[in-house]
Amino acid sequence: MLKKAILKKGKEEAIARKHPWIFSGAIQEIEPCNSGDLIEILDHKGRFCGIGYSGTGSIALRILSFEPVEINTHFWEQKFRSSLQLRQSLNLGLNTPTNAYRLVHGEGDGISGLIVDIYEKNAVIQAHTDGIFEQLESIAEALKIVMGNSLERIYSKSRASMHDNEIEDQYLFGTTGTAIATENDMRFRINWEEGQKTGFFLDQRDNRALLRTYSEGKSVLNTFSYSGGFSVAALAGGANKCISVDISQHAIDLANDNIELNKMQDRHEGVCADVLKYLGEQTSDYDIVVLDPPAFAKSVKKKHAATMGYKRLNQLGINRVKPGGLLFTFSCSQVIDTQLFEHTVRAAAIESGREAQILHRLSQGPDHPVNIFHPEGHYLKGLVLRVN
Repeated sequence: MLKKAILKKGKEEAIARKHPWIFSGAIQEIEPCNSGDLIEILDHKGRFCGIGYSGTGSIALRILSFEPVEINTHFWEQKFRSSLQLRQSLNLGLNTPTNAYRLVHGEGDGISGLIVDIYEKNAVIQAHTDGIFEQLESIAEALKIVMGNSLERIYSKSRASMHDNEIEDQYLFGTTGTAIATENDMRFRINWEEGQKTGFFLDQRDNRALLRTYSEGKSVLNTFSYSGGFSVAALAGGANKCISVDISQHAIDLANDNIELNKMQDRHEGVCADVLKYLGEQTSDYDIVVLDPPAFAKSVKKKHAATMGYKRLNQLGINRVKPGGLLFTFSCSQVIDTQLFEHTVRAAAIESGREAQILHRLSQGPDHPVNIFHPEGHYLKGLVLRVN
């Protein structure tokens, strides 16, 4: 028998709107439980509302199903088949130009707290909550069933995402390894054990493809370059020179490796440097500048400081764009919404004294879908500016 939570009168309205989160203030009563326990959610009259799991903090419950179902391997199997069908419709998978993609994007695929990324024949799982972490064995079994022979490894990389140093990242299926993944026929070496996130930033695929179309004969500066995704795309598009800048020498080594993997090293330079300092000291201008920083704000408390940081970064970036050139600029901070990000970039353009035109408004790729009932799932914002 599942433990039960009873909502306060009127709080069932949020469930009627299909939002998957229930905040602590909406709960009238909940049976004693541990974080991650499966919970049956009832309204104040005892009527069924959903099945979810408990958590800590302000989000007390996360809903996995609005129907009375058993959360077992079969449940996960059904979820993953639906997710895989979407990715196949996007022409993602083995024997396509792109075999690196996100199979499960949390609430966007109706599974709050779970990320599954696929690199060729390898799945990398990130649990973000106790409720998902407790289900990893069933999740791995379901993945093996759904993916069949196209899956050789499943790696759980949840230590960082769970913020718990006692958790061990480990293989749930298969043994240690790496992969050469493809994205629009570009090749990338993926090391999920040592790399950031699950090993690569898959959400920028379409934006890298757009940069590629603009790059022929251009000079490109790619900042916060990590493993060189935008750099490879620019050079694949015919850029005559690309400089990758990152504060991490390990990241520059990864970028150089991917550049060499695609036989582009004669047009590339990797620079280990603090990006803000590098931009401030530069005297060279570029046809295209890419600003793809890590999240400046991971909480509402840091929102103002992050906004100021984005403004300064974008001002420095705009100053390095040749007249008539392009700025590709991004924010992955969830607390910086689209309107605030655009306002901040506008303020940076004013400070720089340059005129600019918005050519594109960018977002995460369709394998990172946003549940229409959970707008918080939209996190990646981007602009392409033509700077005069």
